[in-house]
Amino acid sequence: MSDPPHESLAERAVRLAVDNVAAGGKPFACIVVDAGTGEVLAEATNQVTQRGDPTAHGEIEAIRQVAARGRSDLAGCEVYVTAYPCPMCLGALYYAQPEKVFFAATRQQEGEYYEDGTRYMSLGTFYDEYAKPTGERSLPTHQAVVADAAAPFRAYAQAHPNSRPPSAR
Repeated sequence: MSDPPHESLAERAVRLAVDNVAAGGKPFACIVVDAGTGEVLAEATNQVTQRGDPTAHGEIEAIRQVAARGRSDLAGCEVYVTAYPCPMCLGALYYAQPEKVFFAATRQQEGEYYEDGTRYMSLGTFYDEYAKPTGERSLPTHQAVVADAAAPFRAYAQAHPNSRPPSAR
């Protein structure tokens, strides 16, 4: 069970999402808070409809706002979202590394009223796509054969020797 500040911030995310729907947007919002001070670092809503950018989800927009403030990750932060993050946003959150993520609605609660699928997935199948072998996914993907596909990664490893995977050191 979350404590009152967490509930209050989750309620705020829900209100932002409802306001976004009233403004013609989709029902998602995200708030990023400094876990130590409680300062709100970002508030964002899903801007996909408004901008025509399929990556402009609330979580992505909030991460971008925090990055614009000079931070390269969300360490020391808590994130409050309207619903359990979609796979794209969940991946972004893993990369951003917040301390915790709080979501208001479950996937099931969201799915009772909302579907945001594409020709390759639905809300119900999207999470499962990632576990499938590449050749079995709905989005056709094929490896293109090039002379040296590892060249950019080798160049990066040479330029940043301390960032190499432990198995490559």
